Amino acid sequence: MNIADLSLAEASDQLASGTISSEALTSACLSRIEALPALNTFIHVAATTAMKEARASDTRRANKASLGPLDGIPIGLKDLFVTKDMPTTAGSKILADWQAPYDGTVVKRLREAGAVIVGKNNQDEFAMGSSNEHSAAGPCVNPWHKDRVPGGSSGGSAAAVAAGQVLGSLGTDTGGSIRQPASFCGIYGLRPTYGRVSRSGVVAFASSLDQVGPFGRSAKDIALLMNVIGGFDPLDSTSAQRDHPDPLLTLKNGVKGLRIGLPHEYFSAAIDPEVDQVVRKAVQALQEAGATVQSVSLPHTKHALSTYYILCMAEASSNLARYDGVRYGYRAEETELRKMYARSRFEGFGPEVIRRILLGTYVLCAGYREAYYERAQRVRTLIRRDFESAYEGIDILLSPVSPTVAFERGSKTNDPLAMYTADILTLSVNLAGIPGLSVPVGFSSEGLPIGLQLMGKWFDEARLLQTAQALEDVLQVHQQRPKLVA
Repeated sequence: MNIADLSLAEASDQLASGTISSEALTSACLSRIEALPALNTFIHVAATTAMKEARASDTRRANKASLGPLDGIPIGLKDLFVTKDMPTTAGSKILADWQAPYDGTVVKRLREAGAVIVGKNNQDEFAMGSSNEHSAAGPCVNPWHKDRVPGGSSGGSAAAVAAGQVLGSLGTDTGGSIRQPASFCGIYGLRPTYGRVSRSGVVAFASSLDQVGPFGRSAKDIALLMNVIGGFDPLDSTSAQRDHPDPLLTLKNGVKGLRIGLPHEYFSAAIDPEVDQVVRKAVQALQEAGATVQSVSLPHTKHALSTYYILCMAEASSNLARYDGVRYGYRAEETELRKMYARSRFEGFGPEVIRRILLGTYVLCAGYREAYYERAQRVRTLIRRDFESAYEGIDILLSPVSPTVAFERGSKTNDPLAMYTADILTLSVNLAGIPGLSVPVGFSSEGLPIGLQLMGKWFDEARLLQTAQALEDVLQVHQQRPKLVA
């Protein structure tokens, strides 16, 4: 087996034992990137720097000075994470070639742990999309099928891990942007509790919804990454001052006695029958392992889609006002100030971003704020209370990640409403601020991955990973690799 196909945890063990070197592992990942340009998973590849970091890691290990389990592991970053040694574009023309003077908090923590930063992954522009088709760098391709999307907005991060171009990656999840691409690409993706992972040094989309999280090929991969990136950060005003328990300590505890709730609103007729069947088979496996299952209701789910898009577009309108052609980024060739502002934004932003800015500005306008934005905030509170009530009698919630498998590229780009509904099963997690984990549990008749979503209580990521590990032990889906698209 090519060492690029190892899981992060497997590679970590082999690096520790001296079976492989970081230089060989990083070289194998870079070769995979070079061999599969059609996937378009990277906006920037830092090959020279990555090999230098890999050799430094090998030297540390030879001197018995390893920095930990991630030392020497090739990692990718969604191109929203600011880095001092490579550009950060957010997938947008308006930030083309812009480079920050510092590393964001999670990037700094990865470097301090010895991780090898391979490059910046492709994404939907400013994280606005569900397919990774809205990128100034062009669309990303699902490694399981050349005509399918990898999901979005963190599509490049998920596809790169699935294809063995990196062993782990970081993304952001505003309404499903980690979990949905993880499901479409057949890997694990965790959206932690809001405030669990620092957002300092992450380009903002919707600040009350955005959360940083990891991708990996196993539950243990996710646990190892969370041990490095999680925890309080004084540079992030929304960072939670909470204990950050090591999920590795409970990873193998099993699910005997676990109380699982199936929200009947998430198992509607809109779910593809194959997706429903595969997810229910996984539920049965958990029952056979000792978990109990019951039906629950989240009655305000029907309002989640409209609530989410009102709030995220309003926050996007506010956050993206800073890109004006003056302080940094793209500037149009125009001498008159107001025209320069308008042209810079019109030429620098793509059509999906412009659509969301316009809608967000509308719902914040005088006369409409109460009717839309403030009402959506009240409904958001009701959605959160639905989860609070459900968790009084259960430990975790379970559902499909997406109503369908990865859809065909171009099939939804001309229908924004159809694209938005791709996130119908994931966005309530962000509105409530709870953790959500995508777990690969099977395949469709076409051989496309299907993911199961675990939704936990606030700051209970360890229980989600424990449940995922139980599924992994039984189903062994995580061992399958895609037929790579050359």
